[in-house]
Order: sequence, then C-alpha cells, then structure tokens
Amino acid sequence: MTTLIRSLVTIAAVVLFATPALAGPPLICHPFEVESGKLIAWGTGSGWNTPDRSYDIKRLVADTTAVLTADAPIITRMENMRRATIYAMRDPVIANELLKAVTARALATTTDSRAWFDAGYLIESYKQAVHLREDRRPELRAWAAVEETIKVDGYNWVKKAMAMSAPSAEMEFAASLMSQGSVASAHRAKAIANAPKGSTLAKNLASSALLF
Repeated sequence: MTTLIRSLVTIAAVVLFATPALAGPPLICHPFEVESGKLIAWGTGSGWNTPDRSYDIKRLVADTTAVLTADAPIITRMENMRRATIYAMRDPVIANELLKAVTARALATTTDSRAWFDAGYLIESYKQAVHLREDRRPELRAWAAVEETIKVDGYNWVKKAMAMSAPSAEMEFAASLMSQGSVASAHRAKAIANAPKGSTLAKNLASSALLF
C-alpha cells in the first residue's frame, strides 16, 4: 500500500468514526452541557438517545412546564426540551398536550420572551424528531394534531423572543441550530462573539463545532 493510499484510508477512518457523535438533527442528536437549573429525568447511558425507560411519560407535560421557570438558563431549557421531545415521540396524545401547553404560554403573553423561545424551540425540535416517532403508520393519523401545530415556523417565534429581550448569545446559539447556511452561520458568529471564555455557552459552542 502506497503512502498516499494509507493516508486516504486513515482520513476516511477518522471521518467515519468521528462524525456519528454529531450526526443527525442538531436540536435532537446533540446533548447540551448544562451547569445549573433543574432537568427532567433521563437515563445514564452514553449517547444522545438514552431516556429513562422507567419514566412515566404521563408526567411529561407537568414535569416539563415545571422546569421551564423564569430563571431557568437558556441552555438548560434547550436540554430539557430536547429530552421532552424524545419522550414525546412515544405517544402522539402526550406530544400534542405538551405542544399545546408550551405554545399556549407564549400566546398568552406579550412580555415573556422565554415563553416565546420555549414554544418556538419545541416546535422546531418536534420537526427534527419525526424519525423518532414510535408509531408512524399513516392510516392511524394519530399525529395529525401535532402536524397541524408544527406547520408554524418556530424559528420565527425564537426570533420574536430575541427581539423582545436583551441580546442573548444563548438564543443566538439556539437559532443557529434551527437554521441553515449563512443564516445559521450569522447566528453562530454572534453567539461566539458574546460567549464568555469558559462559560456553559462556550463549551457547547466548542462541542457543536462539527455541525457547521
């Protein structure tokens, strides 16, 4: 084997084995590192899809809305909604109840930017998690109510949240994960420019670098 061929094989192997950790929809397949705030129950396995299989998802709506408090950090909110979405994909009725609860909070306020952020972020998370639905038989039409709601552009709800609040590097990071191309890059650049060294945001930006 020539030196050139060996080099190409090595590069291919690195790409093959390094990429899967960050592959897939970024709102779902990339766990966020958090340092404060309450989190809903989760499993102990490695990887992004390790929910607690003993968790009673009938508690999901109450548990999720309980942790989305006014003082919950943005990245903690993102991880909670990532987990909630994965759980919700098991049951279309619960998925719809959670979606209605979170969007209703946003529609009921003209001042709470985080409520609008949560709703927009959850909508876009649901869109990215379609492949996780445990029963996708089209004849059941069990997901019809969810499908109707997520026709809304959740990204625009997040932009509304950003316009309602002081500049937020964390929200810019979130917006970068639900957009593409130059739009995503612009949001990410703003997040990087305003992320304090060593902060939770800086750590998450570093770990998500291969997504861009």
